[in-house]
Amino acid sequence: MPPTDPSALRQDVSNITSEILADPGTSQKRKNLRSPAGKTSLRRVAVEAQRSRESSLRKAEASSTREGNNRVTAICVADQFDMEAVSRILRSHGFPINPDGTDFETDQVIHTRGVNNGDIFVFPSGSLVAWSLPEDVAMDLAAKTLLPAAISPNMDQIELEDFEYVEDPTRDNSSIKGDIIILGTKKELKAEVGPNHKVDTTLAKIAFSSGLARSTKLAVLETMLGKYFESTRTIPTLLSRGSRLPFKSRFVLQKTGELLELRAQLNHYSELTDSLPDLFWDSRHELGLEGYYEQVGRALDVGVRIKTLNEKMDYAQEIASILRETMSQKHSVDLEWIIIVLIAVEVGFELRRLWKERCERLARERLENM
Repeated sequence: MPPTDPSALRQDVSNITSEILADPGTSQKRKNLRSPAGKTSLRRVAVEAQRSRESSLRKAEASSTREGNNRVTAICVADQFDMEAVSRILRSHGFPINPDGTDFETDQVIHTRGVNNGDIFVFPSGSLVAWSLPEDVAMDLAAKTLLPAAISPNMDQIELEDFEYVEDPTRDNSSIKGDIIILGTKKELKAEVGPNHKVDTTLAKIAFSSGLARSTKLAVLETMLGKYFESTRTIPTLLSRGSRLPFKSRFVLQKTGELLELRAQLNHYSELTDSLPDLFWDSRHELGLEGYYEQVGRALDVGVRIKTLNEKMDYAQEIASILRETMSQKHSVDLEWIIIVLIAVEVGFELRRLWKERCERLARERLENM
């Protein structure tokens, strides 16, 4: 049994005693269970108080879990966020910006706090990560409040990742065990740390949040590629049957452009494939932020998913190449038929001319014979 605060125990004892006195039936029932000795009676009340306190803590913990107090929620709602617009919107709604005084620029990550004193991190990749915030509140903030700051929002394919987390006051460092993030908060409990004692924990949260934001962004690309394959799934079947492809050049160009955009978002226009985001390059090595970021990647199989996504894009590229070749062949065949028709028309005009000349010659010969 964990140690009990004497003042809290006295208060609980007083509360239970008052309840017993207020309810005669309960009082009589408890009297039947008591030992005749007064000391034993008081001890039993104390034990009941302790049990009541532990039960309340368990209920509060369960309630907190339902309300998101021990959850980390990552949401991706857009291709990008305009970070200046994000900062303006948050300030206009009364959210404090960078409350712990981290050294990150607002174009890299924006840190604020919401209800339940939960930390909120907004990344330029179009993702928001909320700690100790109910999921519906985080969703409203990302998909409604910050929507004016979203560039190319993807409201029809919002992706979400969530983890549980616990704070361990006996550890200096943090880690991930299964799907639970363990935050080491030992430094926060040391008086000599100073006024910025929460900065290290906040930096750890940023590292974990960056990894979660990366995963949600990758999930959006996976969904988009899945829709791409859905729109082209009939092509291999038609080719295997030797059927004519009922697609126009506009469709082929559109699908080629979609694939190029997906590949660019994965490999060129974001930090998804980078081993470490730029915002952590100047961080103190002893903080271990790179390790936290990599732990999230391993927990969510980000490396494997990126490799698989690129392999699927290679297959999609083959389909697009076949479409282009087929359309090129069709275009060549059309040109050949146009040339044949033009030659036939020219031959027809020439035959008509020869026929007219013959008719005129025969007419002159008749006149001469007359």
